[in-house]
Amino acid sequence: MIIQIGYFTGIEQAIRAAVQGVDYIGFVAGRYGLVYGELSFAEARDLARSLPSGKVSVAMSLSNNLDEIIHMLAIVQPDILQIASNVDQVNEKMMADIRQNSTRDVRLMKTIPVMDRGSIALARKYAQVSDLILLESKVRGFAGIGGTGQVHDWSLSRQIVEAVDVPVMLAGGLTSENVAVGIRAVQPWGVVSNTGTNQSDSQTVKNMTKIKAFVEAAFSASTHHLEEKAS
Repeated sequence: MIIQIGYFTGIEQAIRAAVQGVDYIGFVAGRYGLVYGELSFAEARDLARSLPSGKVSVAMSLSNNLDEIIHMLAIVQPDILQIASNVDQVNEKMMADIRQNSTRDVRLMKTIPVMDRGSIALARKYAQVSDLILLESKVRGFAGIGGTGQVHDWSLSRQIVEAVDVPVMLAGGLTSENVAVGIRAVQPWGVVSNTGTNQSDSQTVKNMTKIKAFVEAAFSASTHHLEEKAS
């Protein structure tokens, strides 16, 4: 079970999370004044370079400009590019163009809003041009997809997992209290937490106790699931 935590703004907390067992370290690459925790490309690059060996850097982008995304990848050099803008703003052709024009062998993770059965078809379509799919909640009034702290319909998420041929990450309101239920219900390849591992009084500062609890809960649930499948 892959565990991703976002969105870090400081190197120290990112390293501490990695040491605690977080596999994928997420951060927002680009200052657009849209969401909390945005980093400049230089800040994002420094954070990505600071991670311990074996940990994966995930640059979340809200840009819908192909040239700017390519420029960001050249500077930040993340392992994974997470496209979190509204789905139609970075379409299939742009996803293919990003892969073709990037100077770095970066994996592409497309964020899909889980809203209704149309989300299943949407995930199938973008799975053809993505290395990973991330399932998120979409709330009107929030920029891009995600960052709402809201849970979506996990039965739809499970259907998406079964419908696509690429690894699926489950996000959307996950905490240490509900991640085990989410893993059992959806059976994703990985899980993601953002707001659920923040300090209660901050949109950007991570709570290391919450991160530790999330990692332990996700690991325990995934281990139990594997034991059930083997029995």
